[in-house]
Amino acid sequence: MTGYLIKGARILGGGPTDVLLRDGVLAFGETDAGAEVIDATGLIALPGLVDLHTHLREPGREDAETVLTGTQAAAMGGFTAVHAMANTDPVADTAGVVEQVWRLGREGGYCDVYAVGAVTVGLAGEQLAELGAMADSAARVRVFSDDGHCVGDAVLMRRALEYVKAFDGVVAQHAQEPRLTEGAQMNEGELSGRLGLAGWPAVAEEAVIARDCLLAAHVGSRLHVCHVSTAGSVELIRQAKASGWNVTAEVTPHHLLLTDDLAASYDPVYKVNPPLRTAADTEALRAGLADGTIDVVATDHAPHPLEDKDCEWAAAAFGMLGLETALSVVQETMVDPGLLTWAEVAERMSYAPARIGRLADHGRPLEDGAPANIVLYDPSVRRVVEAAESVSLSRNTPYAGMELPGRVVATFLHGRPTVLDGKLA
Repeated sequence: MTGYLIKGARILGGGPTDVLLRDGVLAFGETDAGAEVIDATGLIALPGLVDLHTHLREPGREDAETVLTGTQAAAMGGFTAVHAMANTDPVADTAGVVEQVWRLGREGGYCDVYAVGAVTVGLAGEQLAELGAMADSAARVRVFSDDGHCVGDAVLMRRALEYVKAFDGVVAQHAQEPRLTEGAQMNEGELSGRLGLAGWPAVAEEAVIARDCLLAAHVGSRLHVCHVSTAGSVELIRQAKASGWNVTAEVTPHHLLLTDDLAASYDPVYKVNPPLRTAADTEALRAGLADGTIDVVATDHAPHPLEDKDCEWAAAAFGMLGLETALSVVQETMVDPGLLTWAEVAERMSYAPARIGRLADHGRPLEDGAPANIVLYDPSVRRVVEAAESVSLSRNTPYAGMELPGRVVATFLHGRPTVLDGKLA
């Protein structure tokens, strides 16, 4: 394997440092005459990013995304590991399907792919899936979620939380009380009434979070709350952590930046689950991420083909792209305003998601002997997002035409470049 000598990178935003990538690990203070030199002057070096919440669509919806194209998008965004959600077709509710997704990731080579197993058979919320078999499979599943569907049955949720304790797994809940959101199209409020779109109340999310925090505490298990979107949810999670309960949570880049007033355009690119919320919710989410109440930034990258988005709002699919723009949005909303340092970005986009997913070779500090998973990022540039430039198969980015800061210059996976000079290697 060719070695790479990265010269002058600012490790976690610190002073210029040289680092050698050789035999898949990092070495500081060493040189190699045969190594390819990369001038990283002015670039931030971060550990490879880890996404806890990615939709790769394969198997079943290869018209929207494949494991290969999705992991290419991840690499372009600085990610070296992603967790692929279970709502594929067939659903990833058996050892066979999660192993298929895991192997497709290994074959592609752009990103390590960790399959998320379904909590219930077919995401139907009626009986537990083969949690133990998926955990024991070659995919070694440790994160389980019915994402896109809430595990609404309290007894079933309790059983899942109890079951995953045996192998140190975690249940990642999509908090959406189904009876309170029947036909819901956007955040419930004055604007939804004016637009004539069925409202999605904050309490539909908050009620499930409150219940599941109590259940996790009762059985002594790990709960992870997906895509937190309301100020009330942040406060509930803050209280759960203050009580010492084993609860973690994530926020998406789009919920940090975008608000429900965008729905006034009736452009379905802004239709997402959970919906975009108010400016007050966005402010609370940023504060929660800054103070550690929210542990992780996770993209909820949700690609859709043109026909599923280029239609009237009510008929359009929920979801947005997120992998290629995540770091830029975090810089815009958290770093540039002074809410997070680059070291804290590494915690929330690499170390913490790797800990929650129980990954051994990702989310490691950049130090001697660590796996050479690293991203070089230029925070000084600004660019206009062009949907046509995405390497995803889909184009449903809510940031098209928007100016965002920063650019991923290079991504290395186990010492091998997946992105160089801002292009796929």
